[in-house]
Amino acid sequence: MADKDEDKTEGEGEREPAEPKAKKPAKAAEAATKSSDDGDGDGDGDEARIDDIAARVDALGEEDEIEKLARLEEEKLAERRKKRGKKGGLETAASKRLAGIGKRDVKRPTAEAVAAGSDDPLMAQTRKLSAWARENQRTVTIAGLVAVLGALGFAGYMYKERKTEQNASVELAKAVSSERGRIGDADKEDEENGPRDPRPVFKTAEERRNKALEQYRAVKSAYPSTGAAILARLGEGSVLLDKRDADGAAAAFNDVKSSPLAAADAEVKGRALEGAGFAYELKAQANAGEAPRLLDDALKVYQELERLDVKGFKELGMYHQSRVLQAKGDKDKAKELLKTVRERVNKPGENHPFPYLEEVATDRLRALDPSAAPPKAAGAMGGPGGNKMTEAQIRELIEKLKAGGGGGGGHGGAGGGGDPHGH
Repeated sequence: MADKDEDKTEGEGEREPAEPKAKKPAKAAEAATKSSDDGDGDGDGDEARIDDIAARVDALGEEDEIEKLARLEEEKLAERRKKRGKKGGLETAASKRLAGIGKRDVKRPTAEAVAAGSDDPLMAQTRKLSAWARENQRTVTIAGLVAVLGALGFAGYMYKERKTEQNASVELAKAVSSERGRIGDADKEDEENGPRDPRPVFKTAEERRNKALEQYRAVKSAYPSTGAAILARLGEGSVLLDKRDADGAAAAFNDVKSSPLAAADAEVKGRALEGAGFAYELKAQANAGEAPRLLDDALKVYQELERLDVKGFKELGMYHQSRVLQAKGDKDKAKELLKTVRERVNKPGENHPFPYLEEVATDRLRALDPSAAPPKAAGAMGGPGGNKMTEAQIRELIEKLKAGGGGGGGHGGAGGGGDPHGH
């Protein structure tokens, strides 16, 4: 028993020295690993560290497998560092970043920068323009003054144009009043017999025509670029037609027909076409040798009048064509056109702009073929037993219809109910 205790004691005594021996190589390996991890990458002292490990290993005895691997890895690491002679790229970059922390001023975004970054493109462009305007203040000021002066100039121009149009309209109204003036003696008129007629009074029809012609031409001369000047030319053609100046009238009406106002206003064009047709008919009367050609010219103009997209002008053009065809001797076609005119102007529920067309078309149709139109009732104007009207009276009636709103003004009244032939 005592021997066993002694053996045990001896065994324990023998194992005690072995424990430090086992721990020492582990500590050496740990020290080697720590040394390799703590290296700064410069390679300094690597050889001394290896020699130190070798010395410790010699002091401890034989290397085990772990220690051998640790030593070999340490040798390889030292060799690589020796070859490089400096830190790796990643190590250097990381070292610089770490070293710079807390040493540099941090640029923090300002409110303006934040606003600039979050703005939409329109606001960014606005800021650029504002900056440019501040840098080019003189240029901007001059441009502003030019714009203001331009606006003032345009306003002045528009005011002048409106004033010119107003003045031209006033003078045109005077000419129209003269053309529709009364024939008589103004000194003998009794003002107490009722309201005074505002129209001017002339002693003769020729004096009235001359005055109207003078005023129309004055409007055209004083205000050449106005719409009133074109209407004055239309009135001039009407007066020349009354004076039986066929060439002058044809020129005036053709000028109006090709004017910008006629292109914009179909009714103005219709009046010009009707007047030109009358002028060609008047020329045909004065030139028997050229009558067929001139009547064909009139027929073409009236066909163009028929095609206008203005209520009433279609029937008016057809009626004038029937007159020309009758003058050319084609009574059958003339009769067919007159029948069509009567049917169109008698449509129920429609008010025709030229109410006199029914009467004149019926009268002309009755003259061509008494069986094609009903006879006039006894006692009716112009009928059997009635008060027969002269051509002058018929024309005066048409003029009154025109003045009362039955249609508007070409030669012959109300769009031309009369004709240069006196039929």
